[in-house]
Amino acid sequence: MAKAEIFPGNCGFAATVEATMDGTVCKLAITSECQAIQRLAQELKQVNPYKEISFRRAMPETLQKGAQFCTHAACPVPVGIIKAVEIEAGLALPTDVTIKLSKTE
Repeated sequence: MAKAEIFPGNCGFAATVEATMDGTVCKLAITSECQAIQRLAQELKQVNPYKEISFRRAMPETLQKGAQFCTHAACPVPVGIIKAVEIEAGLALPTDVTIKLSKTE
């Protein structure tokens, strides 16, 4: 099982993603206090990892559902879901991803 703990910032609604391979699909367990992410989690129970890692064939289902349910375009949860799927499927190493934000005057 691969796990992603996602701390999206100002909203304060952390999310946890657990991804588990079952044959050729990756099953997902997504939890969050965010109602939008809860709706996404209800709709996104499993994905095909190979369809999630590239824009070449089609828009990844995770990003489609993210656009459908998340009201904030910069929400990092959908990308965090894809990262967990990649790791569980052996398509990426479990390396932290960081976005450092600042503002200069």
